[in-house]
Amino acid sequence: MLIALVASATLYGILAGTLVPGARYRLSVEPDEPWRTAAPCGHALGGGIGRGRCAACGRTRYGPGAVWQVGATAMVCAATAAAVGPRPELCVWLLAIPVGLVLTGVDWAVHRLPDVLTLPLAAGTAALLGVAALLPASAGSWTGSLLGGLTLGGAYLLLFLAHPAGMGFGDVKLAAGLGCALGWYGWGVLILGGLAGLLLGSAYGIALMLTRGTGRGTTMPLGPFLLAGAWLALLAGGWSARP
Repeated sequence: MLIALVASATLYGILAGTLVPGARYRLSVEPDEPWRTAAPCGHALGGGIGRGRCAACGRTRYGPGAVWQVGATAMVCAATAAAVGPRPELCVWLLAIPVGLVLTGVDWAVHRLPDVLTLPLAAGTAALLGVAALLPASAGSWTGSLLGGLTLGGAYLLLFLAHPAGMGFGDVKLAAGLGCALGWYGWGVLILGGLAGLLLGSAYGIALMLTRGTGRGTTMPLGPFLLAGAWLALLAGGWSARP
């Protein structure tokens, strides 16, 4: 059964991953710029975001890395299914994964986390986990999820107020959504995920200073590391909750 579940999650990841490059390309703009409406070749993007090439000229629409992004989505979905198993919350994680990967790409490209993704991620995760808590075989707590969102979001809000130059307010909104997911499995997973994100970001910052000679004032995206740390903690939480 687990093999079939992982295979299904992988297929879902491939299909959902085809939407990631387009969404990433559209949203990777500076805060004062509108979302992109034209492909790199100049032709209009239109309403669809799933196709990888411009229908008008056949050129790559979203730039390099589209295949890698689809593969990464499939891999993350498969690993999540293998760790969590056939539990209702797995559906919530699978829906959130493509959003998280788009946020990772956008933050890495332009150092911003758009509200159009962070706010629905937080609200959707909280609401869907409330539904999952009503279903049999769920392995978490909706109350813990809500408290986790408030706790992690509040902690990052304090960090933002104490040192606004160190992180953006988008990181605070992202932390609220991640806290909802991590709190589902309890305080241990919440703390693990929160600390893992900060440690990964710190390690990357130190590596930049050592290899490129960057100073302490160099800006870097924090969102990708928060998402990576939360995902690793979710894997641990899902695995530990299995019978």
